[in-house]
Amino acid sequence: MTPAIRAAIGLGANLGDAVGTLRGAVEALAVQDGVTLRAVSRFYRTPAWGRQDQPDFVNAVALVDTSLAPRALLDLLLAVEAEFGRHRIAGERWGPRTLDLDLLLYGDAMIDAPGLRVPHPHLHERAFALVPLLDVWTDARIPGYGDARDAVSALEMSNIHPL
Repeated sequence: MTPAIRAAIGLGANLGDAVGTLRGAVEALAVQDGVTLRAVSRFYRTPAWGRQDQPDFVNAVALVDTSLAPRALLDLLLAVEAEFGRHRIAGERWGPRTLDLDLLLYGDAMIDAPGLRVPHPHLHERAFALVPLLDVWTDARIPGYGDARDAVSALEMSNIHPL
């Protein structure tokens, strides 16, 4: 049996019932084979990142143990997104979405493969991901960067509000 790896999954939405969608996505993750849900952060209202001409997001992090390989876990996340109406458009980044599930951390792995980068690119610069990450994984380390707590301490957090 493959030993379980601790992974962090970022959840975000800013279209429709974002809170309800995130709750549904957490429930969907909890029943997947090869995934054991360990904790879910509080939900936070956060300003859009990258493109500001869109509604605020609701963000959270789910902490899981998984026996799935990184690519298989990513494929599962993409399938859950699709179940909730997410249709990815090639080349479109940072736009509004019904659901966004990102593989933020996969143990201490550093992966740079087509379509899969872990830790998630820019994680160390994104308070909207780090704040909920630290809710559920207080000693999280970002491979190649260091402690998540050190990364978030250098970021603006006054616009991140728990719901």
